[in-house]
Amino acid sequence: MSRQLWLLRHGATEWALNGRHTGCTDLPLLPEGEAEASALSPILGQQPFAAVFSSPLQRARRTCELAGLGDQMQICDDIIEWNYGDYEGVTTTTIRKTVPDWTVWSHGCPGGEDAQQVEARCERAIRTALAVPGAGDVALFAHGHILRALAGTWLGLGTCGGQLLPLGTASVSILGWERDIRAIQRWNCPTTLQA
Repeated sequence: MSRQLWLLRHGATEWALNGRHTGCTDLPLLPEGEAEASALSPILGQQPFAAVFSSPLQRARRTCELAGLGDQMQICDDIIEWNYGDYEGVTTTTIRKTVPDWTVWSHGCPGGEDAQQVEARCERAIRTALAVPGAGDVALFAHGHILRALAGTWLGLGTCGGQLLPLGTASVSILGWERDIRAIQRWNCPTTLQA
């Protein structure tokens, strides 16, 4: 298998900059987020993709459009951001006032998803990407926690392996292979990445 998965986190939003957990709240990109997304275009324009998938949320869709791949975009519900439930819009610092050692990876979210539920979505998204007919890589435009979880799942570490992989806005990461073993080819590269 030679297909690589290009993971593209959306550009900056108000809540992303404030550290607020943004799951299903459909926030737009900030002007700087739009600039970040546009900066992806020269990188992605050099790469032919067999398919381009996006989360249904506007911050991911808009990033895909500004990156120049909107005409290929297909919506994939499996890569929508982690459902934070009762913690939607809340920062980790605030959550830890009542649950001192809380992380999304270890505790999940009351009224939302836990790591096992997210891992099931990641496994489906990976199967979908690998099953795309023809040759070429696949691009996935989505969100911080779901892309980190997807990478952990790809590596066989499970969703929680994503806690080891910080991911900035509008970054480029590539999941691939090393002698038929799933591996990370590039991680959390800024838009200055040369493909």
